[in-house]
Amino acid sequence: MDHLQTEARNPASTELDEISSLQFVRLMLGEDAAVVPAVASQAEALARGVEVIAGRLRAGGRLVYIGAGTSGRLGVLDASECPPTFNVPPGLVVGLIAGGSGALTRAIEGAEDNPEFGVTDLKGIALSAADVLVGIATSGRTPYVLSAVDYARSVGAFTIGLSCNPGAEIISRVDLAITPVVGPEVLSGSTRLKAGTATKLVLNVLSTGAMVKLGKTYGNLMVDVRATNEKLRVRTNRIVREATGLDHTAADRLLETCGRELKTALVAQLAGVSADDARDRLQRTNGLVRAAITTNGTNGKNGHHHKNGHAKAAPENVVLGIDGGGTGTVALLAVPDAGAEGGWRLLGRGEAGPSNRHAVGTDAALAALNEATTKAFAAAHLPRASVRAACLGLAGAGRPGDQEIVREWAARVRLSAAVEVVEDAALLLAAGTPDGVGVAVVAGTGSMAYGRRADGTTTRAGGWGPLLGDEGSGYSLALAGLRAAVRAADGRIAPTPLTERLLAALKLARPQELVEFVYRGCDRAALAALAPVVLDVAEEGDPAADHIVREAAGELAAAAAAAAKALGFGASFPVALAGGVFGAGCYRERFRAALADRGLTADPLSFVREPAEGAVRRAFGRSVRVS
Repeated sequence: MDHLQTEARNPASTELDEISSLQFVRLMLGEDAAVVPAVASQAEALARGVEVIAGRLRAGGRLVYIGAGTSGRLGVLDASECPPTFNVPPGLVVGLIAGGSGALTRAIEGAEDNPEFGVTDLKGIALSAADVLVGIATSGRTPYVLSAVDYARSVGAFTIGLSCNPGAEIISRVDLAITPVVGPEVLSGSTRLKAGTATKLVLNVLSTGAMVKLGKTYGNLMVDVRATNEKLRVRTNRIVREATGLDHTAADRLLETCGRELKTALVAQLAGVSADDARDRLQRTNGLVRAAITTNGTNGKNGHHHKNGHAKAAPENVVLGIDGGGTGTVALLAVPDAGAEGGWRLLGRGEAGPSNRHAVGTDAALAALNEATTKAFAAAHLPRASVRAACLGLAGAGRPGDQEIVREWAARVRLSAAVEVVEDAALLLAAGTPDGVGVAVVAGTGSMAYGRRADGTTTRAGGWGPLLGDEGSGYSLALAGLRAAVRAADGRIAPTPLTERLLAALKLARPQELVEFVYRGCDRAALAALAPVVLDVAEEGDPAADHIVREAAGELAAAAAAAAKALGFGASFPVALAGGVFGAGCYRERFRAALADRGLTADPLSFVREPAEGAVRRAFGRSVRVS
């Protein structure tokens, strides 16, 4: 075992018995921070594992975990959590541990070293070719586990090997190897630490991912719940309310109509069909709520019915506008209304998770678009149906190939016969400038400028990301503020209130503690959240903060000027601002002043709080063109 990384001495902890408690805690947490990247390195193998497990379970097979010691205990734990979490029968996910149930609470000496025990335990549950076996062995060489995977392969079961050492023996003996390499433990050889954490994460992904594929969830809601007690009755009511927008009384009435069947209630409400039709849809889609909602119904012209059996069609002139980004998705359902501000009236609003394909993946992005759309219809108390026109402004959708993927999805779900997919910045111009012409400037976590001419020609400046650009963004403001704070702490510049205020915002006592905050897992969004502190200190007259804000506003003005010049605009042009940093009125005024310093005028200058409104306006324009 001398060659195993998990058994090696960790050079960072050679003086473990001499350090303070605080140093110990920081050392442990610092080492644990490496576990998630190690598991993430196995993403493709994990994804394949999820697909295989879901497929075997769907076909009547089982998921079986087998391991010894900590590995076995974690497998048994994950298996035992599946029935209460996902309402699956107890025998669907099985956990086996060397030495039997007694080994869960005490060590059974020699159990893991006897290869015959692994085969005997699998024969005891009648493992077959229909099943998936996950052999868990941190070292990758445990005899109990190796014999088990060999036997499993001999009967035709699909085998997955989970270990934490490169080149482990188990890798060549399984159909699929998952090998998060976490390195030496803080306490040499104690694989209940980092290796145990990695094992738990992997098992979480495999079982949860498979259950999601089997339709046990709708979005991130657990919907395969049977309300067998008062607590679960309350939970099902809450889930209905969150998914549909109904109030408490209406949700309870819906559940009663549907026999307290949660999935049936969701499909009945969100698809606008009767309880019987909802059950039929769920049966035809293998229990997948989302698929049951979007599938064609069997009754009526369009298959859309309310739970009372009477159809209620969506207005013929309804349009859909969607704004999708890296943090969330907003869908607005609207109809023309000459008497309303802007000439249209909102029917319903739906929100979902992020829909930037490049950030969360295609499946998750499309699922978010689908969920936001469904929630918008639910909020409007309308059955989901094809709309007259739809515009989707999405982050990461600037290229034709990206747009085509979204259009293909829109066609599959019959979103509309007239669908436009544009990059999200285009919505700002539609929402905040006359005729959608001018320059949009975004200052959120990142920054960029986007311009459009009346003939449809577009251009952009900035948006190169945190390493190459994003000047004037919340991230750049915060980073500049932190740099000023530490320079002041060194005495390299005059003292600044930024030091005290930033430390207070982070609940830190000394500037030296900023090192750990910044370099130990702090992400861009967490840093960008400090931008308001810098802006506030600047408004209070601090020279260091004022210089930072003026420089940042100047960079945004430079990006806007570059976009305006590329499009041939004169000294005055419309500007639409968006993003959390521009939510501070003082920063908008700094930007206006920076433009004026360049001899340019923003006329008009607007701040767009709801970019999805721009998508609605573009959708109305498209509906006119197709009428």
